[in-house]
Amino acid sequence: MPTTEPDRPDPQALLDAHRRDGRGRLKVFLGASPGVGKTFAMLEEARQRQRAGRDVVVALVETHGRAETAALVASLEVLPRKTVPYRGQMLEELDLDGLLARRPQLALIDEFAHTNVPGARHPKRWQDVVEVLDAGIDVTTTLNIQHIESLNDVVASITGVRVQETVPDEVLQRADEIELIDLPPDELINRLRDGKVYVPQQVGKALESFFTKGNLTALRELALRTAASRVDADMLTYMQAHAVKGPWPTQERLLVCVNEAPVAKALVRAGKRMADRARIPWIVATVVTPRHEALGEEARATTTEALRLAETLGAEVVTRHTERDVAAELLAFARSRNVTRLVVGRPRQRWPWVLLREPVSDRILDLATDFEVTVVTHRARVERRRILSAPDMAGWRDWGAILSETCGAMAAATAIAWPFSAHLPVASIAVVYLLAVSIVAFRQGLAAALLASALGFLTYNFFFTTPYYSLAVEQHEAVVALLVFLISAVFTGTLASRLKAQVDSMRAARRRTETLYEFARKIAAATKADDVLWAAAAHIAVTLNCRSLILMPGASGALEQVQGHPSIEELDAKAEGAARWAFERNEPAGAGTTTLPTSDWLFVPLATARRILGVIGVQFREAQGLDPETKRLLLAVEDQVAVALERFTLAADLEDARVSAEGEKLRAALLNSVSHDLRTPLVTVIGAVTTLADAETVLTAENRSELIGTALDEARRLDRYVQNLLDMTRLGHGALTPNAQSVDLREVVGRVRGDLARPLAGHEVVVDMPRDLPRALVDPVLIGQALANVVENAAKYGPPGGRIVIGGQPTDDMVILTVTDDGPGIPAADRERVFDQFYRAARGDGAPSGTGLGLAIVRGFVEAHGGRVSIDAGPGGRGTAIALTLPRAPVNEPPEEAR
Repeated sequence: MPTTEPDRPDPQALLDAHRRDGRGRLKVFLGASPGVGKTFAMLEEARQRQRAGRDVVVALVETHGRAETAALVASLEVLPRKTVPYRGQMLEELDLDGLLARRPQLALIDEFAHTNVPGARHPKRWQDVVEVLDAGIDVTTTLNIQHIESLNDVVASITGVRVQETVPDEVLQRADEIELIDLPPDELINRLRDGKVYVPQQVGKALESFFTKGNLTALRELALRTAASRVDADMLTYMQAHAVKGPWPTQERLLVCVNEAPVAKALVRAGKRMADRARIPWIVATVVTPRHEALGEEARATTTEALRLAETLGAEVVTRHTERDVAAELLAFARSRNVTRLVVGRPRQRWPWVLLREPVSDRILDLATDFEVTVVTHRARVERRRILSAPDMAGWRDWGAILSETCGAMAAATAIAWPFSAHLPVASIAVVYLLAVSIVAFRQGLAAALLASALGFLTYNFFFTTPYYSLAVEQHEAVVALLVFLISAVFTGTLASRLKAQVDSMRAARRRTETLYEFARKIAAATKADDVLWAAAAHIAVTLNCRSLILMPGASGALEQVQGHPSIEELDAKAEGAARWAFERNEPAGAGTTTLPTSDWLFVPLATARRILGVIGVQFREAQGLDPETKRLLLAVEDQVAVALERFTLAADLEDARVSAEGEKLRAALLNSVSHDLRTPLVTVIGAVTTLADAETVLTAENRSELIGTALDEARRLDRYVQNLLDMTRLGHGALTPNAQSVDLREVVGRVRGDLARPLAGHEVVVDMPRDLPRALVDPVLIGQALANVVENAAKYGPPGGRIVIGGQPTDDMVILTVTDDGPGIPAADRERVFDQFYRAARGDGAPSGTGLGLAIVRGFVEAHGGRVSIDAGPGGRGTAIALTLPRAPVNEPPEEAR
């Protein structure tokens, strides 16, 4: 007997319960239409909870002028609303931040489907409620049935009014409790006439349009069914979380059991009719066993077509796996889903040699004592026999191999047993033949096992029972022994053939797992999207034995073939249409589907939760349906490819975001530089020139000369700032080409000291460069500007009267120019970052102004010459020493002045 696992809670149900921990509870008062009393019931319950000691706050409740509702609201704490301006009016909305700050135990938020004023944090009120729930606050709200997204079209067809404000079904499914507020249509119409729903001016129009008795009755039925389905879902979740063995016959649910029998489609159609008549959900399930691998193509196609028909008719399609007991697996699944009714096919005609095969229908009828079972027969008997013969004869394809191996095994068994026939009892010799039957069955399957059993029986009787060399039997004991041998051989062969089927199935599953693992490893190691696409196309083609294509939208938006295996294929109009349909509708199309089934190609969408990336196309080498196992493999590959491509997309998005943030940072720094660092010298120049131009201002010659010098110095400073910006732009665009020549660095230092005479006036400048310092092969203008930036920084950050030392020393093939100051120095952590654009080491509020471009330009200029720049602490660890390492000029290089 098959062993059964102990009843355990469903792990998914436990995970869902764990996710709800720490989150607020949501209760929805559901009604068929306005005026049934949802808000009134919500407030009444809130008062009861308040009296029980709970902290209750009315976050937002609309009274609509109803005195009873207003009286209930007045008895509770009301959170002030937030006033929002919109098109010249002041509108009141939920104060979400105020509610989160108040943090009550329970918040009342009316009209769950309300649309917020444009500019609010969330466009919909249900999104506000989700944020409140995530903060751990319980929420009670109200909702009419016409505001549920999935019922929008149904309600519009009933009432003629399409509601624009809807709530997604998945949000409603997150509700912990739904309470239906029901009111008969006649009572609701009376309330409307009494002015308890709308103001008197609107009553007549409402009664003529929306609030007709037919409309209200239909909406009431929708509300009752929605509440009933929710109760059923809650009960099913409870059963799964607590390992309750079903079924509980509260709401009926139908399960159609199909396999490779020709009655499969008839079962699906019958199940559809039953589900529609009873208006209950239905499931179509099939069970895959190791024997499934040995089925013929025609039989497997029967199952595939039945499952495809079920999907088309709207059933939930499920594929289960088991080693042997199909009936037990189906019944266990039915109990886990709280199924109450089973639909099975009539037990099939069985050939004599397969009587030991598992009678699924009979076992279901025997074991399903707590289910209502419907048995469906099929009138097409000829078709049944024809298709049944395919799986039963599946192991009999190569008669030559079977006969030769079986005869060889029996001959070998006879040769082995013959020498021992004179020394062992006849019954013991049968073990040798049983071993031969087992070997044949394990190698060739059930058909060979039955043939070997029969041939072994005859051989054993002919050679080892009296009279010898005859099929006649003299002794009654020998008859019993032969019958025992035959039965043992049949059983042994059957078990061995089943073992072979299981081993073959496990080997096939292992191959699929290995190929999926290898594919996952390849795409995980891929560095480009093209590598992922190529690996996917090759994997699909090899694993499914088909041609494969991957199409993705190009620059124009049209689908283009990006990869294919074994090669890119030319698609006809049907295939192109199927590919476009699959991409635009996010649904499979083409061969084996109900959309463009005449196409030779099957296309499935390559999609993630964010968007559709493209489609995968497969063309099987032989006409075959997309059986459940092949479909599962194809979808598994599709999911992995989509995730891998999404990873590259996210990486590109992150890089774009980083570049954008960096650009925003540069833009902000540039604006700061323009507004402050460039403006400061301009103000000085304008002030000096204005004073000089003022005819009424009497200036001495000394004052006039000082003003002119100040204006000139600031103008030169401004010119250096602008030149730095221009040079940085040239470096960024790669447009900088040094005009290298043999240069005496002492002359460059002299020009820099002259240009910076005013900034260096308050410092002691020492030039420590030997007279025989080798010449450098550099552009004198660029290196002069780089040196000027370094020296100006030394003067800017050094203390008044401080010392600045400009030194030079040669190496084997380079010349090092060093500028040392005795300022505060640069922290070690910032010595590399100061070369970044607009970066400035933190020095407090009194730090000198600057653009943060000087050292970035220095590095750019020096590296453009093949040199390098480094920063260290000055002598004794005080100050800063910046070294410019420049290439030496060849000895035969003519000096600059000689050119």
